[in-house]
Amino acid sequence: MIKKTILSLLFAAGTVAVSAQTAPQYSTPFGEGKYYVATSLSGLDLNYSSSEDWKMDFSLKGGYLFTDNWMITAQVEYDWRKKASNAFKAGAGLRYYIDQNGLYAGLGANYVHRMHNIDDFMPTAQVGYSFFLNRTVTIEPEVYYNLSLKDNDYSGFGLRIGFGVYFE
Repeated sequence: MIKKTILSLLFAAGTVAVSAQTAPQYSTPFGEGKYYVATSLSGLDLNYSSSEDWKMDFSLKGGYLFTDNWMITAQVEYDWRKKASNAFKAGAGLRYYIDQNGLYAGLGANYVHRMHNIDDFMPTAQVGYSFFLNRTVTIEPEVYYNLSLKDNDYSGFGLRIGFGVYFE
């Protein structure tokens, strides 16, 4: 009887130890291996550039957290302008999340094709915040600056608002 009891206790302890090792670990919001997709809207008189009065930009972005707090991103964007030519942008960037609190800073570069066959290269910098609505969905307000290397009239700063989804 004692041998059965000891054997049962050892079996139970082994089962608990194995299940504790294989249990999913809590992952941080910006942990390595997560994917990111987002859409955002900017303009609507929330930006300034000397070449135009009013514009609206719509973008789609994807990313991958290659290590904790560091994300590589790719995006496509369409810019509609009231007075200047419309533009299509494609670019890549790097984002750093500051201490898991949602605040981030990013740098990137965009290739820009304006509808009148004007091509441009625009480095960009942004600072934003990922506010989680639940474990995966965020609202992301962001302040950005785009620097045109072709014509300073297209350089400008602005505010964009987006929705993002983080998943594994």
